[in-house]
Amino acid sequence: MITRAKKAEMLKNLREKLQKSEAVFITTFRGLKVSEVNEIRKLVREKGGEYRVFKNTLIRIGTENTPYQSVMDFVEGPTALVFVYKDPVEIAKVLKDFVKNHPALELKGFVLKGKGYDALAIDQLVKLPPKEVLLAQLIGTIQAPVANFVGVLSAILRNFLYVLKAIEEKKAKEGSQ
Repeated sequence: MITRAKKAEMLKNLREKLQKSEAVFITTFRGLKVSEVNEIRKLVREKGGEYRVFKNTLIRIGTENTPYQSVMDFVEGPTALVFVYKDPVEIAKVLKDFVKNHPALELKGFVLKGKGYDALAIDQLVKLPPKEVLLAQLIGTIQAPVANFVGVLSAILRNFLYVLKAIEEKKAKEGSQ
């Protein structure tokens, strides 16, 4: 039996992980072998996350009055949480790929920025490009009007110089005749 001090330590550990997380995926793992659980742990860790099994009561108490309170909407049966410390899209891709080969792992949903999403939304999340690509697209979109404006201004100067050059050549021809 787990002592009260050990439970308090586990609760503190859960809350610390929730505070550090950008998102949390909720899974059930009934029927997974230990080797498969270790495999998913390793894959998630490589992408900047952590796969942990918690008792449902501990999850309920740990998520109360936090942005991750909606985690409880998806908790039923044996539950494992996937804490995302970097890019949620990368973790979602890892989980979806793993589920294809190991259907015993079931994705219930995820919580991102305090809002809960069901398992169908994970498919939409997987289709997103990585965070770095999205940021590059955003910067390109912001930069485009400025670059176009500079191009227009330089075209005006360039055309003015072409006119001056043409006048110079015309005067040079007239002067040589």
